[in-house]
Amino acid sequence: MRLEAIRKTMEKIRLRAPQVVLEYQKRLAERIKELAGGLELDAARLAQEVAVMADRCDITEEIVRMQSHIAQFEALLQSDEAEGRKIDFLLQEMNREINTIGSKGNDADIARQVIEAKSELGKLREQAQNIE
Repeated sequence: MRLEAIRKTMEKIRLRAPQVVLEYQKRLAERIKELAGGLELDAARLAQEVAVMADRCDITEEIVRMQSHIAQFEALLQSDEAEGRKIDFLLQEMNREINTIGSKGNDADIARQVIEAKSELGKLREQAQNIE
């Protein structure tokens, strides 16, 4: 099922997101040491820079909303109210969330997962056009 594929993709993104910040911190520390030529690294300043990056790239809210949209979509399909308009609206919202995740994710692995989710959303949109 396409929704299940999207759910699995979102889980991969959710698990990957914290690693992005840790990897950024490591790369930044290495780069600063390289540029500083052996000078003492200011740990507080490094932590501040990492915190700014983590805040700017935080996709937790988008992931939670996407999970909510998936649950609403499933509930709508199970109900007798499976209107094409409501389904189309949910698909638009899901597309917005995944686009935001893609722009904020700042990671190649997350970008690949975003492409997978967008592909599945496109297929769902095609199917939804057949619902009146």
